[in-house]
Amino acid sequence: MTTPVCTLASNPTTYPSFSAYVRTRGTVLMRTARSLTANPCDAEDLLQTALAKTYVAWDRIEDHRALDGYVRRALVNTRTSQWRKRKVDEFACEELPETEEAPATDPAEAQALRDAMWRAVTRLPDRQRAMVVLRYYEDLSEAQTAELLGVSVGTVKSAVSRALVKLREDPELTPVR
Repeated sequence: MTTPVCTLASNPTTYPSFSAYVRTRGTVLMRTARSLTANPCDAEDLLQTALAKTYVAWDRIEDHRALDGYVRRALVNTRTSQWRKRKVDEFACEELPETEEAPATDPAEAQALRDAMWRAVTRLPDRQRAMVVLRYYEDLSEAQTAELLGVSVGTVKSAVSRALVKLREDPELTPVR
């Protein structure tokens, strides 16, 4: 990476210490600019703008030991101004553009899937089927299901887990690819 050179600093007789400052601190300031933008070219432009502002204010800067802070503040302020002024590509139009809608599911296919699911549930052992129906069809909690069936919550969890594995492996419910 090259050290940025401010074109305004081409007159070293007016501000010889500005040129020395840019040569000495340019790499560090470039890292700061890179942290403010995602694009390296934008970072160079940002630093160039901040250095131009610093050059213009060089006579007014009383404490040259705080130059890094001044330039960093100029970088942040310039970047904030750029962000606020960014162009928004929105145009008013008489008609709204067509939106792509997800294809509607066929009601017959949805019903066929519900029927296949119910047939798979009826093939489960009685105890697992009861727990799946109470948990997912009746929307009861694990504790409510356990209380209703007179078993522990752990039993409900393990039985429902085994039932779901059987349902996932059911050939009638496996999607055709």
